[in-house]
This record gives sequence, C-alpha cells and structure tokens, in this order.
Amino acid sequence: MRYIAINEQNQLSIGNIDKPVIGVDECLIKVRAIGVNRADILQKQGHYPPPPGESNILGIEACGNIAVIGGKDENWQVGDKVFAIVPGGAYAEYVKVKTAHLFALPKNLTYVQGAAIAEVFLTAYQCLFTIANLKRNAKVLIHAGASGVGTAAIQLAKYFDCHVSVTVGNDKKADTCKALGADQVINYQNTDFVASAKQNKQNYDVILDVVAGDYVNKNISLCALDGHIVMLSMLGGRFAENIDVAKMLAKRVTLHATTLRSRRDDYKTSLIQAFKRDFYQSLEQGLIKPVIYKQYPWRDVESAHQVMLNNENIGKITLTIDDNAH
Repeated sequence: MRYIAINEQNQLSIGNIDKPVIGVDECLIKVRAIGVNRADILQKQGHYPPPPGESNILGIEACGNIAVIGGKDENWQVGDKVFAIVPGGAYAEYVKVKTAHLFALPKNLTYVQGAAIAEVFLTAYQCLFTIANLKRNAKVLIHAGASGVGTAAIQLAKYFDCHVSVTVGNDKKADTCKALGADQVINYQNTDFVASAKQNKQNYDVILDVVAGDYVNKNISLCALDGHIVMLSMLGGRFAENIDVAKMLAKRVTLHATTLRSRRDDYKTSLIQAFKRDFYQSLEQGLIKPVIYKQYPWRDVESAHQVMLNNENIGKITLTIDDNAH
C-alpha cells in the first residue's frame, strides 16, 4: 500500500509499505480521508513518538470503508463507512483499527467530515465530561476556541446550556466561535483575557487550556470555587513559574493534565461508548458538526502542516487520498 513516509530531513513523500496485519479484535479500513493533528507534526519533528508497539506511520484519525474484519462481529460488515481514532498509521491507504473503536459514518456526512470528528470531539468530550464533570449552565473558558478541539468543545458545552467564553487570535476566528454559539469572544491580541473576565466579574467552572506556560497562573486566578482546569497541550511552553498554590487551595482548584493517544484501549472503548450514548444522535441530526478549514490532497501534506504551524486554520484540516472525498 501507499503511505506518507518521513525521510531523514523530516520531509514527507509518498512511499510503499506492506498493509498492516490485523488481530481478531481489529479491522482494516480502506482510508478515504485523514484528519490532520498537531500530534502528526510533533511526531514528524521527532518530539511525539507513537505508543510502544504501534505503527510509526503518521496519523491518528481516519475515515473510509471497512476492507477486512479480523474476527466475527455482528455489528459491522465489509464496506461499511466508518471513522475512528488510531494510535498511529492513518497517513496510509489502509489503517488497522480496534473494532470497538469504530464509529459508523452518519449518512448526512462525507468522508472528509468523518475524518474531522473523532480526535477533536472525543478530546473535548473527555476534557469537559469525563475529567471536569461539566454540569448544565456552568461557565466555561476555552483557550484557542477556533482550533479543532476548541470548535468541538464550544458545541458540546453549548449543548449543555453552558455560558462559553473563548480566546482567539483574530477576528475571523472570533466570528466562527460566535457562529458556533460562544457567548463571549476575547481576542488576546488586543485584550487581556484576565482583565476582561475580572471586569465582568467572571469566574469559570471549567477551563480548557492548550497553552500552559504563563497561562497556568492566569487560569488559576479566573477559576471558580471547586473549578477544573484541564490542560491538553503546551503551546506556550512546558514550564509554569511561580504557580500560586495559595489561590489553588483557597478555591479548591483541580488542575488536570491529559492526553488521549497513549490511553489504554479499554479506556478509549469506554470513552467512545459514552460519547456515542450522549452525542452520536446529535451528529446524525446535524446538531453538532465538525468545522473544516480546508482539505488537501495527501500529496500536499507539507502545505497542510504549514497551515497548522502558522495557526491559520479555523477548525480542522483534512487530507484526501487521490482527492477521493465522496
């Protein structure tokens, strides 16, 4: 099969490799579209290797058709349209997936849309509900609101009638977040989000943070009593200086750091089942949906990565194999 290979200079090109060998609890997907994630870029740069024993090929989410089923499974048939998260291997014509991790592609969605759902919606769901135990009508702050996870989190939080504030870097991103239902949008290029929140006497029950660095103390200062701060990336740096532990104690703040890729299979299975129970019907009905910035033929993967590195994208970037997006 063809796949996207990495050379010694960290450049990407189309290569050839054997198809994955699947076990009885796995299936093989013929990939039609691929979701691009910052994890792919970090792995390409040598900073984020796949979990031990998993494929070294880039890519953690894909959408396509079931080509082979490893064991007996009454829920799935060869040819079914599906999407899924995987620990690696999605930048290829075929990828193996745990059968328990499959989603049926809703009839109202394309392959490209399917490739833009699993990673961001499962991450947002995990952060908001599994970790932060989000309650209805809570107050939520989402940093990088126009990112893939941000656009998913806005929709899930608004579905629970929460008041949602977001930070963004430009007016186009602000407009997208407002259209998704965000109640307050703060452009951090010209407004201090801490000062803005304090001026409005706003504290947050849940804060989703992809920045880290000096945002850690800022988030603590805006956290409500018994609030949760969930950190899922560190775009602003890995170290946070002079954390105000006294404020954390006074507010009983829960500071939680999380990733999804390295989780055990049974954890992912439970998370997927919970998301299906709570939100799959909303996907089918179009009440929540992926936000897609742009799709590229997979031969243009370097261009797609550069757009993400430049923080240009609003929502998801996808790749299609030979422009097969239907």
